[in-house]
Amino acid sequence: QVQLVESGGGLVQAGGSLSVSCAASGSTFAPSHMGWFRQAPGKERDFVAAITWNTYFTYYSNDVRGRFTISKNTAKNTVYLQMNSLKPEDTAVYYCVAGDVRGGAFYSVAAYEHWGQGTQVTVSS
Repeated sequence: QVQLVESGGGLVQAGGSLSVSCAASGSTFAPSHMGWFRQAPGKERDFVAAITWNTYFTYYSNDVRGRFTISKNTAKNTVYLQMNSLKPEDTAVYYCVAGDVRGGAFYSVAAYEHWGQGTQVTVSS
């Protein structure tokens, strides 16, 4: 059983920075990708960023590319998301994900079988 536990998040003013992290546990933890999705109130859950677990390829949505950075520490089974130049539209619950992604569908909700409980990020204007 794989568990993902997010930490970090919180409230920040527009233009500020925030980071979130996600620690994975479980004897069967061997994903191909880990990443982050987010969901704002009344909206669908959207892809934010992903990283390959055994190599170091990173992927970003157009909305966050250049502002957010995903990284990992495989020894600690932890993935991080550093968020800079935050905007009010970045306000959402951020979910950590892990999975055996096939066919390059790292941007798809359906590609990930493991999800964290979510952590709130609020950006005030």
